[in-house]
Amino acid sequence: MTDDDHQTETPTETPPDISADMDAIERLPLSIIPLETKALRRATLIKNMALDGVVEMFQAEGSGSGQLKPAQLPTFFGWPEGKRHPDMLKLERLAELTSYDVYSLRIELRRLDIPLDEVSVLKLSPEKASELTRYMKTFTEPLIRQVYGGTHDEIRSFDDIIAMFSRPNKQEALRNLRMIAERLKVELIDVPRFLEDYGDVFLSLAYFKQYLDRLGPQIDSFLTAAGNLKKTHQLKMDRRFMASVELLETELAAILTSITGRFDTFNRRTGDMWRNITADSFRRVRNLITAHHISVGGVLCGLSVKMNAWRQRFGHYPEGAALLSRGDFIMGEMRQGIERIRAIETSAPRIP
Repeated sequence: MTDDDHQTETPTETPPDISADMDAIERLPLSIIPLETKALRRATLIKNMALDGVVEMFQAEGSGSGQLKPAQLPTFFGWPEGKRHPDMLKLERLAELTSYDVYSLRIELRRLDIPLDEVSVLKLSPEKASELTRYMKTFTEPLIRQVYGGTHDEIRSFDDIIAMFSRPNKQEALRNLRMIAERLKVELIDVPRFLEDYGDVFLSLAYFKQYLDRLGPQIDSFLTAAGNLKKTHQLKMDRRFMASVELLETELAAILTSITGRFDTFNRRTGDMWRNITADSFRRVRNLITAHHISVGGVLCGLSVKMNAWRQRFGHYPEGAALLSRGDFIMGEMRQGIERIRAIETSAPRIP
């Protein structure tokens, strides 16, 4: 199979909707990456159970997922021997990333010097942003109180604040800008950028917090199931199984305690910021949160991959069924890579 075979593309083919993949923490649609091989641009880079980045060529219910490691791409696509294909170089580097969330990608793609045709693609879908409204209230309400003193009932969300500057009445829009500049102690010309940065950084925090909140019950359910398996006649004498469960119990508890503590710190620093809001105090909080995007994303990505796989594989099984299969899965897929997640959490920047 030659590269030309993979270059052909139906002229009437419509671009796929990648919004769900852009919202996912463990999936990177390769259509946003400048690749030469067209078939690759229709694929997705995902994290497998070992937390390695692999190219998913297809995914369908019933037929599973067709995955290739980056090292397998030259043979699959028939790339010429003797020199490494440019797509191979990019995918090897992308496969090493610990998360594919849009916030980590903004930082990592710059570091890897992989330019995008459209940088604006690295954002959450409107549907996901709307879904996160409940989390965003924690951060929008202080802003609304600071500007309006809690007297404007029609201002209920961050979008309502942004909408003030797109009103047809230019004098009214200017009054709103001046009010925010005065209350937030920033220059008038800096207000739109301040609001844009404010919304983006706290939307990122809301995004990650939603993942963390979902993971808590999933991890509890998994550990309960693993604890019950430890009591079964078939597995309680299996030293390797018992050691695997004990390791997972220890590591998961340590990881959750640490990352939850980080979110508590983010919330405290945000509260401190609003006690004396200035452009500088906001900048410090913004820099603190963005400095943790990669490590927070990596931990939540790894945990999500593990817990989703467990739920998909055994979530429909009744209690007491498939004991040996569950035990093997814990010793293999669940155990593999857990130290990598712990290492990502340990590597997080120190919070002064």
